[in-house]
Amino acid sequence: MIRAERLSKAFDGFWAVRDVSLTVHKGEILALLGPNGAGKTTTVRMLSAILAPTTGEAWVDGYSVREHPQEVRRRVGVLTEHHGLYRRMTVEEYLAFFADVYELPETVKRERIAHWLRFFDLWAFRHRRIGELSKGMRQKVALTRALLHHPRALLLDEPTSAMDPESAYLVRQAVAALRSEERAIILCTHNLVEAESLADRIAVLHRGRVVALGTAEELKRRFLGPKRYRVLLAEDRAEAPPLPPGFRLVARSPRAFEVHPPNGEGDNVHLIRTLVHAGWPVVRVEAVPYTLEQAYLALMKQVHAQEAAQSGQEEPTHG
Repeated sequence: MIRAERLSKAFDGFWAVRDVSLTVHKGEILALLGPNGAGKTTTVRMLSAILAPTTGEAWVDGYSVREHPQEVRRRVGVLTEHHGLYRRMTVEEYLAFFADVYELPETVKRERIAHWLRFFDLWAFRHRRIGELSKGMRQKVALTRALLHHPRALLLDEPTSAMDPESAYLVRQAVAALRSEERAIILCTHNLVEAESLADRIAVLHRGRVVALGTAEELKRRFLGPKRYRVLLAEDRAEAPPLPPGFRLVARSPRAFEVHPPNGEGDNVHLIRTLVHAGWPVVRVEAVPYTLEQAYLALMKQVHAQEAAQSGQEEPTHG
């Protein structure tokens, strides 16, 4: 549904996005992560045919953002961080205005406005002024606006930015409900918990480039290593624990230790059996949870180390 090949954008010689290649399939949510200035918003603007690429190409539903920008705009719904709602309008007036911009026939306009207002539990508020609504409800109005023309691609830029927890939860629920076999979604966010809970795959941008791409589990394995098991004991043990073949001890204290299973994929049955058979007082064996945040921070640490090494190599040497 969405495809980019070496997509790049320069502003006065500064490359905001450089050689971004990615695909988003129907029914899939792709999260774009990265620090401020990484190029996420610029990428979204090129994919929505708001900005023309400097080099590279992208397609939405088969249409080129370069050659058919108007067709691309017809097929994307965009929710920006600053959605620009007209606060003096009622919800219904506002949506009717944009339905007219999309040139929807009157019957279709009424049906779609009613459908999405009910979908987002906004029907009872349709005659309220937008400025009177909570931030979460206003964001859902903006989502409704982006969906009126039934877009094949939905591009969401920081949909829960600066929201209170309740409002952010409502919007996340709405995004999850919008997953469809006929729609692809790109979600730009700084909220790693949000990305992990919503996205099928994750792309991490840094200085305009994709530095990692995969599922949350793939990124965890890649940047945090294989999974671990933590064993808790009923009493102190000074000696090293007996382990089954292939298990590797990675951390220990008097009443607990952690191990990697063989190839990072083994289960804990053999581990428990071996310890109990050797008389070790096992209280509990649990998987050590990894988070996307840990993987992201490990990736950024690696990226910064590589940049520092390259910077050091570029410095002139003095004899």
